[in-house]
Amino acid sequence: MDKLLIQGGYRLQGEVVISGAKNAALPELCAALLTADPVVLHNVPHLQDVLTMKKLVANMGARAERMADGTVQLQAPATLTPEAPYELVKTMRASILALGPLLARFGKARVSLPGGCAIGSRPVDQHIKGLLAMGAVIAVEHGYIEASLPSGQTRLKGARIATDMVTVTGTENFMMAAALADGETILENAAQEPEITDLAEMLIAMGALIEGHGTSKIRIHGVESLHGCSHHVVADRIEAGTFLCAVAATGGDAMLRHARGDHLDAVIDKLRDAGVTVEPLPDGIRVASPGAAALKAQGFRTTEYPGFPTDMQAQFMALNVVAQGTSTVTETIFENRFMHVQEMQRLGARIHTEGKVAMIEGLGGEHRRLSGATVMATDLRASASLVIAGLVADGETLVDRIYHLDRGYDRMEAKLSALGAHIQRVR
Repeated sequence: MDKLLIQGGYRLQGEVVISGAKNAALPELCAALLTADPVVLHNVPHLQDVLTMKKLVANMGARAERMADGTVQLQAPATLTPEAPYELVKTMRASILALGPLLARFGKARVSLPGGCAIGSRPVDQHIKGLLAMGAVIAVEHGYIEASLPSGQTRLKGARIATDMVTVTGTENFMMAAALADGETILENAAQEPEITDLAEMLIAMGALIEGHGTSKIRIHGVESLHGCSHHVVADRIEAGTFLCAVAATGGDAMLRHARGDHLDAVIDKLRDAGVTVEPLPDGIRVASPGAAALKAQGFRTTEYPGFPTDMQAQFMALNVVAQGTSTVTETIFENRFMHVQEMQRLGARIHTEGKVAMIEGLGGEHRRLSGATVMATDLRASASLVIAGLVADGETLVDRIYHLDRGYDRMEAKLSALGAHIQRVR
């Protein structure tokens, strides 16, 4: 099993290219199932989750070829088998995204209940509720979601869908399903993440009629068929935010090429309040920091976009650990997303948790440092937070179970090495 060995104490300087967004690429790979025409996706990140999704669509009978430059070519024939088996779905919750497209185009779908990171409950009941409103017949049996159209019905029906909570994958599933439905679908309480907008722009390029994407109310006017397209996956805002925190913690100065400042307003505001210089530019983001000891810890509360993202909570907490002062972090999205705290404590972090709240006593004011140790990654973003902590800790830090990291970061150790970090992958 691979691990990351980090020698702390080196500033990150230079330039790094931010990859395409995992959370946009995954639904867009599924969107290719909506047409028999070729679909070309550019800037697709080389990640374990992306490889799993590519295997999933290929297992159904679709052509899915990846080029060296990050381009993926897909084509889903009419003879495709609309099933997502447990063997592939068990490692990735995003596999549920195949449900809507398969049902919309083929009139049936059999998708295993998903697995993935153990950061809390992410139920699929909202997906089922929305598709039921569109006229689907759904049963959950033997670990599978069995979905079909009523006898004699050839298309889903447009509907008004108001979910009980904001759900990103739910919004994506409904948007893809509604693109081929009969009539108009209105999504109330829709997710507003940039990845939603990116998927909508891809669907529009395929011939879908969508309005309001990027807001809480999305209208989709169903069409009889979609065609192929060529689409460029948007830059990964969470990868960019992770590198912003890493550069800030190490007192570095770097350019994050292709990063979108307008997708990270909440994170950038907190970094600036902490004392970090962040300059969004047309082709990326420039970040410079005086070092953790000179920064002021910032409290925050995770919320749906455009609020502070839950996927940046652990990484910003790593920055708070080594900054000056005390801070409070409240996690409102997932009930089990403080699993990195215990591992950070092994490095010398002062963190106390009570339910959904973490209280951090920063080490910067006392000019103390974290101390390198062996730590274990528990989920994707926890992995990144431990890497950031290791970059500023005294001595060596060994991060175990980095298969979590590989699910969402494209060659992180190579990018950090190019910025001057002393980090290597070991077995």
